[in-house]
Amino acid sequence: MEPHVASIGIGTIQEPVRQELDASFDRLRSIAQADFPLIDDVNDHLLRIKGKMFRPTLLLLSAQSAGTITDREITLSAIVELIHVATLIHDDAVDHSVLRRGQPSVNAQFSHEVAVIMGDYLYSRAIHELVLLDAREPLRIMSRVTNELTVGEMREVVAYDFLTFSERDYEQLIQAKTASLMSGACEIGALVSGNTFRQPLKQFGRQLGMAFQVTDDLLDYTESEDITGKPAAQDLREHKVTLPLIAALPNMTGPERAQVEALMADPSPSDDLIATVIHTVEQRGGIATARDAARAFALEAEAELACLAPSPAKDALLDSIAYAIARRQ
Repeated sequence: MEPHVASIGIGTIQEPVRQELDASFDRLRSIAQADFPLIDDVNDHLLRIKGKMFRPTLLLLSAQSAGTITDREITLSAIVELIHVATLIHDDAVDHSVLRRGQPSVNAQFSHEVAVIMGDYLYSRAIHELVLLDAREPLRIMSRVTNELTVGEMREVVAYDFLTFSERDYEQLIQAKTASLMSGACEIGALVSGNTFRQPLKQFGRQLGMAFQVTDDLLDYTESEDITGKPAAQDLREHKVTLPLIAALPNMTGPERAQVEALMADPSPSDDLIATVIHTVEQRGGIATARDAARAFALEAEAELACLAPSPAKDALLDSIAYAIARRQ
């Protein structure tokens, strides 16, 4: 059985909630404002490199498929995006990344210190807005999620020993750093139905997030900077161990494994060495295994939507699975 995998653009997915998503972006801009020039300068920079608003889209589609979107869900979707942006700023600071979506990262445009503080600021603004909403269940969910995100960031910091980093370790990492927020977004959206669709949509978001991150890690091996918006093979350059490499390692010869060891030991591995390792990973089944894993997570995500009544929002959630595993950006 194949998941719903025809390539779908993000605009198609967002069509059922287009007006609400525009309102969410306006709300995000308002929440992030501060009476401090440097913070507003960073906010302006972030708004210029606006992302695809995928997580707010999931929250709004979940709410629409489970019931009705209100102004409360619009604010909650903006809060989810604030938290997502905060994690990206922190990730770039930790990794010393210079690009985000093809534009200078906050740490490259301003400074490492500003990036760390700005991520903290956005986290605090998000929690402040949840308190103002008196949104007890969303606050509980996002408290759990932000804790998972932080643990995920820490897991990523220590996930550099390819000899000991297992597939289970990898799944725990991507559950924390990616799937937790998508799961939380869908669960919050489902609250409009009480508990009727809360667990299925929570699990849908988790499986979708797992498929999304596996695919993202695959793109690092298979696509160029023009496609991903970040330097090609960035994960390997930073010695990050992801599923394609984990899956390929047991099948490598001694000399091939030695090349991986040389790459991991080199602070600035050459393009030729990186290209050689990527070729080996593909030849030893790492790319195919990761693709199969993404499809398996996608099928589990699709199964969780069976309880929803037919609607444009449900169709868009199904399309989001295709977007997660067939996207090129």
